[in-house]
Amino acid sequence: MNLNKKRVLITAGPTWVAIDSVRVISNIASGETGILLAKKFHQAGARPTLLLGPGQVCCLDKKINLKRFRYFDELNNSIQRELRSKKYAVVIHAAAVSDYRPKTSLRTKVGSGIKLWKLNLVPTPKIIELIKKNDPRIFLVGFKYEPGVKKERMLSQAKKLLKPSGADLVVANTVQQGRYQAYILDREKVYARAASKKSLADKLVKILAKIRG
Repeated sequence: MNLNKKRVLITAGPTWVAIDSVRVISNIASGETGILLAKKFHQAGARPTLLLGPGQVCCLDKKINLKRFRYFDELNNSIQRELRSKKYAVVIHAAAVSDYRPKTSLRTKVGSGIKLWKLNLVPTPKIIELIKKNDPRIFLVGFKYEPGVKKERMLSQAKKLLKPSGADLVVANTVQQGRYQAYILDREKVYARAASKKSLADKLVKILAKIRG
């Protein structure tokens, strides 16, 4: 795939869901992988747009189109808007999307004197499964994070993401004893292994540059 001038949409970072008007459920994602990918795609001549969740960002080239989101619905709406308004060759869905949200989100702040506050959580829609419905020709890369698991289970869980999402590649990643590991794979084979997020970004961009599209 010739990446020169190709539009690449990258999602990254944590995703909030509201509990009440001031509290949220979040996760520990940093958005670092997405930021590194945006930089690498820009260096490769592509035109990346980075949808980045709450958190800090620094040292990003001004030519990289950065758009921020905080909540699940903001991310979902931003992706749909981008895919309807522009033609993207590649979508890399690296954001740590909330899998559950409160069944009811309160519009006011709940007082601090409550002794027990029970939350009923319901699943959120799978955003990655909606991406190719906008354009089946998009080359889609998904991410599957499984903390503290062995390689075999990590790859097995990652492959389960391929069919329902229609993803062309998936990144299986984990952290074991403080060490980052990632594998880039599809249904047939593992293309690369990475021992850092920087290495992952380098290898993923190189793999996409070699794929015919």
